[in-house]
Amino acid sequence: MADLLLELFSEEIPARMQAQAAKDLERLVVGALSDRGLLFEGSKAFAGPRRLTLVCAGLPVKQPDVSEEKKGPRITAPEKAIEGFLRSAGVTLEQCEKRDDGKGEFYVAVIHRKGRDTAEVLAEVIPECMAKLPWPKSMRWIPGEATRWVRPLHSILCTLGGEVVPFEFAGVKSGKQTRGHRFLSAGVITANSFEMYRADLKHHHVMLDAADRKETILEQAKTAAFALGLELIEDEGLLEEVAGLNEWPTVLIGRIEDQFMDVPAEILQTSMRTHQKYFSLRDPKTGKFANRFAVVSNMVAEDGGAAIIAGNERVLRARLSDAKFFWDLDRQTKLADRVDALKGITFHAKLGTQYERVMRIVALAGEIAAKIGADVEKAKRAALLCKADLTTGVVGEFPELQGVMGRYYAIHDGEDAEVADAIRDHYKPVGPSDAVPTSKVSIAVALADKLDQLVWFFRYDEKPTGSGDPFALRRAALGVIRLILENKLFLPLTAHTSQADYYNSEKGIGRIVHSELLTFFADRLKVALKEKGTRYDLIDAVFSLGNEDDLVRLVARVEALQSFLKTEAGTNLLAGYKRAANILKAEEKKDKTTYEGEAEASALVLEEEMALFAELQKAAGQVKADIEAERFVEAMGVMAGLRAPVDAFFDKVTVNDKDASLRKNRLLLLSQLRATLHLVADFSKIEG
Repeated sequence: MADLLLELFSEEIPARMQAQAAKDLERLVVGALSDRGLLFEGSKAFAGPRRLTLVCAGLPVKQPDVSEEKKGPRITAPEKAIEGFLRSAGVTLEQCEKRDDGKGEFYVAVIHRKGRDTAEVLAEVIPECMAKLPWPKSMRWIPGEATRWVRPLHSILCTLGGEVVPFEFAGVKSGKQTRGHRFLSAGVITANSFEMYRADLKHHHVMLDAADRKETILEQAKTAAFALGLELIEDEGLLEEVAGLNEWPTVLIGRIEDQFMDVPAEILQTSMRTHQKYFSLRDPKTGKFANRFAVVSNMVAEDGGAAIIAGNERVLRARLSDAKFFWDLDRQTKLADRVDALKGITFHAKLGTQYERVMRIVALAGEIAAKIGADVEKAKRAALLCKADLTTGVVGEFPELQGVMGRYYAIHDGEDAEVADAIRDHYKPVGPSDAVPTSKVSIAVALADKLDQLVWFFRYDEKPTGSGDPFALRRAALGVIRLILENKLFLPLTAHTSQADYYNSEKGIGRIVHSELLTFFADRLKVALKEKGTRYDLIDAVFSLGNEDDLVRLVARVEALQSFLKTEAGTNLLAGYKRAANILKAEEKKDKTTYEGEAEASALVLEEEMALFAELQKAAGQVKADIEAERFVEAMGVMAGLRAPVDAFFDKVTVNDKDASLRKNRLLLLSQLRATLHLVADFSKIEG
C-alpha cells in the first residue's frame, strides 16, 4: 500500500474559488480511481492562496486483474454484426465462447485485463482530472497552448509512496518539489510523504489547512482586541475570505481617525469589509463601534507591523473620506424629496419603475396595516419612503446598506421613529437566520413589499424554475410565511395575493396567478416547517381543501392532525379511510359513476352500518363547528370517536352485497365517511 500526494502550485487562486476547487479535485480523482478499481483507505483535499493539495492514503501499488464477460450476437447473425461485436470487445472469434440460452447459441467474449501499476494509472488520470476542473473563470497563459487554468501553473508535486508519478500538464512536468511562502521562505521543498510535506510547509511559513488559518486569525484577532478592552465583531464570510488570501496570517490592529467616527457604523464596517477586508471591533460594555480595525497580514514584519499598519491606515483614510463625503452630501436632500427620482429607476422591464412599485406598496401596506392593527398612515408613509435611499450616494456605493441608510436619513429628516424603523426593516427577513420585524408598522410594509414582488412577477410569468430563482421569489415567500407565523398574524393570503385580479381579469390572468401563488406558498411552507418536524403530506392534505389560506390557523390545524395521527385511533382511522377510498375508487370505475352524498337511513339493515351512520351524522356537525371555531384538537377528538364504528363496519358488513340497493347505500355510507374526514383534511394526500 502507498500514499498519493498531489500538489498543484500556481499564482494566487481567488479566495472564493479555493474551497470548491479542492472539493472538485478530490471528487474527480477519487471517481477516476474508483472507476479503475483502485480503492484506498481515505482522502483529504486542501486549498490555499497558491496551492491545491490532495492526499489519498492506502492505495494499492497495482490494479487488480479483472475479467468481464460481454454477450454478443447469435452465431447465426450476419457476418457484419459479428465483426462489429469483435471490434467493440477487442477480441478475435477464437477467443469467444459459444453458449446456449435455450433459444439458440450466441457468442460470449470473455475479456481478461491484467492490472497495471497504480503509478501508470495515476499518470493517465490526473492530467485528465486537472483538465476537467470546473473553474468559474480560467485563463490561457502559454502562447499557442490551449490548456486553461485558473492562474498560471508553476509546478506539480505528485508522488506515490515517495516516488514521482511522471506526467505533464500545460508544459509543466510533475516532480517532488514545491515552494513555501512567497516572501518568508527561500529555496525549494522536497517532499517524500504527506507528513514531511505538511511539516516542511509550516517551517517555510505556509499553513496548509484553511481551518488552521481561520483558527489562527480568529484567535489572534480576539486576543489583540481583548488587550485593548474591545471585542471582535465576528464575520464568518470575511474570515473565510481572508483565510484564502494569506498563507501565514498575522493579525495587526489599526486606528480609525476620529473625523470618521460620526459616520454611521454600518458605513464604516461595510467600507472596511468590502474594500479592505478589515475586521471591525466594538466596546463590549456599550456595544458601540470602536475606532480600531483588525487587518490580516501575510507577513511577519521586523518592525512588529508598524509600517504595515501605517500603510493600511493611509488607504483606509482615503476610503472613509469617500464614504463620509457621500454621507454628508446625502443628508442635504430629504428622503421625501427623493421619491420622484425613483421614476428614473427601472425595477423590472415588465413591472415598471421603482416609483410605480412604491405606489403599489403604499396602497397594500395601508390595507395590511388596517387588518393587523397597525397605524395606517405611518405604514403608508414608511412605504412611500422605503425605496428612496436607492437614489443616495452611500447606497450607490454600498447596495447592501439599502434600508439601513434609509432609516438614518429618515431620522435626520425628523420622520417618526416607527416610520424610520419600518424603512430599515421592510427587506427583512432576508434569510433563515435574519430576525423578523415585530413592530406592526414594519410588518405591514415588509409584507406589502414581498407580496407585491410575488404577485407581479407571477402575473408576468417570471416564476422560479428548477434551481433558478433570479428574483429571489422563494426567499420572498419564506419571508411572508415567517412574518405571519412568528408574529401570529391572522391574515388570509387570498386577500393580498389576488392583486392581479384587478388587471386583465377578462383574460383570466388574475385568477391563474392567485391559484399558482397559493400553491407556491404551500411548497414554501413545507420548507419553513421542515425543521420543526412537520410532515409535508399533512400540509398538502389541509391546503388542498382550498378553504384555508390563513397560515397561523393552517399550521395549528396541521399540528393537531399530526398529533392525532400519532395515536392508535388516528392510525386505525387512516387505515379505515384508505380502505373506504380504495373500495369507492374501484366501484366508481366499474360502475362509471360517482358515489357522493348521504346514505338513506331507512335502507340500513345491519347494526354496524346503522351505528356508523349515526356517528357520522353526529360527527359531521361537530367537526365542522370545531373547525370554524378553531378548536382543532377538539375536532380530532371527535374524529377519534369514529375509529370504533369504522372498524366494526369493515369487520361485519359486506359492502358489495348481491342486493344492488344495499350495495349502493353502503357505498354512499363510505362516501359519507370520506366527506366527513375531508372536513378536517384531504386524507387521500396523507402517506402511511
